[in-house]
Amino acid sequence: MKKFEENIRKVTPYVPGEQPSGSDIIKLNTNESPFAPSTMVQMAIASMMPDALRKYPDPDASDLVREIASYYDVDESKVFVGVGSDDILGMSFLTFFNSDKPILFPDITYSFYDVWADLYDIKYETIPLTETFEINPDDYKKENGGIVFANPNAPTGIALPKAQVEEIISANPDSVVIVDEAYIDFGGETVLDLIDKYENFLVVRTFSKSRALAGMRVGYAFGSETLIKALKDVKFSYNSYTLNVAAIRGAKAAIKDDEYFVGLVDEIKKTREETKRKLKQMGFECTNSQTNFLFAKHETVPAKEIFEKLREKSIYIRYFDKPRIDEYIRITIGTKEQMNALIMALEDILN
Repeated sequence: MKKFEENIRKVTPYVPGEQPSGSDIIKLNTNESPFAPSTMVQMAIASMMPDALRKYPDPDASDLVREIASYYDVDESKVFVGVGSDDILGMSFLTFFNSDKPILFPDITYSFYDVWADLYDIKYETIPLTETFEINPDDYKKENGGIVFANPNAPTGIALPKAQVEEIISANPDSVVIVDEAYIDFGGETVLDLIDKYENFLVVRTFSKSRALAGMRVGYAFGSETLIKALKDVKFSYNSYTLNVAAIRGAKAAIKDDEYFVGLVDEIKKTREETKRKLKQMGFECTNSQTNFLFAKHETVPAKEIFEKLREKSIYIRYFDKPRIDEYIRITIGTKEQMNALIMALEDILN
């Protein structure tokens, strides 16, 4: 190792889902929406005046914050926006998890959590999910420097009831509890209204999944004025101009087109349940997913083999070579046509 390399921070990075290129690919591996954004979103971006790109964006993204606050009936002082929920979650780790005690999160969850913890040198402890991949609130009733978990969870898709989420929050008044609701629009019970009850509680969401704006990178969070101010202080100490002009305009339009949003979510949920029914008929066992993906394993054929053979057919799903879940595949819900093609490919593989 060269001398200068001794002072370079060494981390094991997060590995995102593969982004294959080509026209004959069915991409069901990164939980993106299979549908285009609302026409209102497309028009809002297309109608941008060139002069808008010459200037810096509003550092507070005030118009978007106002739109989000109005839609969810929350005070503007309790809303924070960022470059996707990843940006907000990473900033939250940096802002709120500064104790000598370890933070807590499930052993099977969004695999960025341990990456951020290592990046910011935060002690952490992973809490095993139950045998049925569920969170046991009692496991989080101990000394900690913070708690974070996704609900519904990823990659399992299972949602914790609201009463049990509140049980965790109420048992930890001395640390910040973060609930990642990236998939809440597809099922489960939101705990958004609890931000008025618990000052130490943050809810994080995204426009990437249910509002079909993964390419725009827009995330948002709800919390007490204390938490939101702390996030803003860290943001303005790092990068004032986060969301660009197009992202702000597109996200505003997505919020306004509620009819399209509701219809899109409903279509994905219907396709999810139909696909789940067909997979069960083929010998798959699926979790009770409340997301825009399915988490499944076959009774005889190894998950890795299914993953690889689907890839040979230009169908991309997600496989996690990790303890406890290495026999499962995660399948993003696509269009009906894409899911039918998946089922036909699986029938061919299994036969």
